[in-house]
Amino acid sequence: MQLHRNAKLVPAQRKLLVERVKSGWPVTEAAEAAGVSRQTVYKWLRRFREGGEASLEDRSSRPHRIPIRTPQRSIRRIEQLRRRRKAGWEISQATGVPLSTVSKHLKGLGLGRIWRLDEELNPPRRYEYPRPGGMLHIDAKKLARIDGVGHRIHGDRSRRKRGVGYEVVFVCVDDHTRLAYAEVAPSESGRYAAAFFRRALRWFGSLGIRCERLLTDNAKCYAQSKLFRSVCHEHGIQQRFTRPYTPQTNGKAERFIQTLKRRWAYRHPYRTSEIRAASLQSWITHYNHKRPHRELGKKPPFARLREAREQRA
Repeated sequence: MQLHRNAKLVPAQRKLLVERVKSGWPVTEAAEAAGVSRQTVYKWLRRFREGGEASLEDRSSRPHRIPIRTPQRSIRRIEQLRRRRKAGWEISQATGVPLSTVSKHLKGLGLGRIWRLDEELNPPRRYEYPRPGGMLHIDAKKLARIDGVGHRIHGDRSRRKRGVGYEVVFVCVDDHTRLAYAEVAPSESGRYAAAFFRRALRWFGSLGIRCERLLTDNAKCYAQSKLFRSVCHEHGIQQRFTRPYTPQTNGKAERFIQTLKRRWAYRHPYRTSEIRAASLQSWITHYNHKRPHRELGKKPPFARLREAREQRA
């Protein structure tokens, strides 16, 4: 058992303390030599008499009983109500159990988030291409242009500004390594999408990654743009599209956009859109080289690329 961080004596010192008193040392002298109080000496002597040398180990700090523990029937009721898609406060009202206790048990049951129920009914179908470039994912996210600090920072939606307009951040993610490339563009048009994809292919190519397939949604800039299709044809890339109304098909790009919004777009109170756009590339570099990725075993994407290169060598 791990010793208490503030314990002055380890089991060997406690044994020495008991042996000294048994050999005739006065309790006061034994206490001074060990740097503890007389009460501590008497405590270890009593424990030694009751349980022998084994009793000199630290005891568990867990209480022998918990009189206010939530009854099992209440926990089962909490789970039943959650599976009926009840919110935490509704479960608290129905069971009479405090909301904090309801939240604790829901988390312990793996139902802390209500969308976990959907995962149980429809478990996600995860896949990963076996090599870099096997599949690239492209998606885009509209961002409101900045005209002062927005409601996502100051929290007051009544102060939202109208008519400022939007810009678009295009993202491209490699399926195997999760390496990401992103740019801010004025709009989500075929011309800007095609130009972005050309530069993304050039960047991935500089890393030795050749794109074989591309997955996008059915937006016009990808599905109907001759310029975009010509880029795919020029590089011999097989273009694929997600099923309608199923953005999870392009989940790697969708998940990266969520991280990008939280960690870059809305992380700091940028004064202008230009300052925000200028900070994107440094954040992408941090993401690719340093940020741990949960699906990669807490390694950054470039670590996965190095592993792929070593396997090919």
